[in-house]
Amino acid sequence: MKVSLFITCLSDAIYPRVGETMMRLFANYGIVLEFPNVQTCCGQPAYNSGYWEEAKAAAKTIISAFADSDFVITPSGSCAHMVHHYVEMFKDEPQWQEQARKLQGKMFEFSQFLVGVLGIKDLGAHFPHKVTYHPSCHGSRLLGVKSEPMELLRNVRGLEFVPLPFAEDCCGFGGTFAIKMADISGAMVSEKVDHLIETEAEVLVGLDMGCLMNIAGNLRYRNQPVRVMHLVELLYEGVSNSNEHAANGA
Repeated sequence: MKVSLFITCLSDAIYPRVGETMMRLFANYGIVLEFPNVQTCCGQPAYNSGYWEEAKAAAKTIISAFADSDFVITPSGSCAHMVHHYVEMFKDEPQWQEQARKLQGKMFEFSQFLVGVLGIKDLGAHFPHKVTYHPSCHGSRLLGVKSEPMELLRNVRGLEFVPLPFAEDCCGFGGTFAIKMADISGAMVSEKVDHLIETEAEVLVGLDMGCLMNIAGNLRYRNQPVRVMHLVELLYEGVSNSNEHAANGA
């Protein structure tokens, strides 16, 4: 089974720890993630801005990069769902459309693959903190990733989960939306952080670094000490905690 990592732009350029922890976490299960160096942006910024030819060029690179993979996993529901647009994008190019359809069938968001494909819900993690969860729009609404992250969090020892009020409300990031509609975006993330502060959580966890980056920025602006983590980071840290406790006990 050849499993490849689609790292995404934000994780690659700004949050490399997300990819690193993903590689290490899967190594615990004997899965060595392949990393095609030719991979690039999924094309979503260009696509959402109306630059469809440029988006198609990026899409062709992604399709080619993962042509030989059995599974492709990514730490972003947003980028994973962008691949679903490829089939329509190549409606006038049948050969590319067929390859796009194959990629769509083997592209999975991280928690979706872990729970739905591998059937792993309990990693033996220990994370003794008060945690809340923000479900990103693309991952939850479009890709349908809802129960998987919650199942993984429920099986983390010591974790106290507190629901985020109005959790399904958008954080205001939306890629280029945050630039084009900065005032509206700012109001939306401020409201999101208001609700986050209400929970008194120590940690906010999510599945998309775009959303988490946006929320973390507002938290820093307010000098709020909430830690912001991708779910894979929390799970890996939790597994490391468990291993350390076991070693000390021995």
